[in-house]
Amino acid sequence: QVQLVESGGGLVQAGGSLRLSCAASGPRSIYTMGWFRQAPGKEREFVATITRRGGSTDYSDSVKGRFTISRDNAKNTVYLQMNSLKPGDTAVYYCAARLSLTDYSTLRRPNDYNKWGQGTQVTVSS
Repeated sequence: QVQLVESGGGLVQAGGSLRLSCAASGPRSIYTMGWFRQAPGKEREFVATITRRGGSTDYSDSVKGRFTISRDNAKNTVYLQMNSLKPGDTAVYYCAARLSLTDYSTLRRPNDYNKWGQGTQVTVSS
């Protein structure tokens, strides 16, 4: 069974950077992956997604130009490089997988994904 484990969260000052990692374990396959975040009292929101071979990415408007999603399929790991962080980026960040061998380029809804990690906290201080 596929398991997703996020790491790399922490406390950073506004304007700083963090890189989140999502390591997949279990039966090795390559899936469309996404990053979401959830702040206290808010719904889980889409951040970014990447196709199976990394040929296409998509971002929410709120992070476009600041965040970059990438993947290393040899390491079974997906990354989220976050630059120019703002206090509004504070949230628990989750990685997610669509367990399908079909490639998807625009999976933006939580229900589009069927495997989730446990989340990692990102806190941006002003």
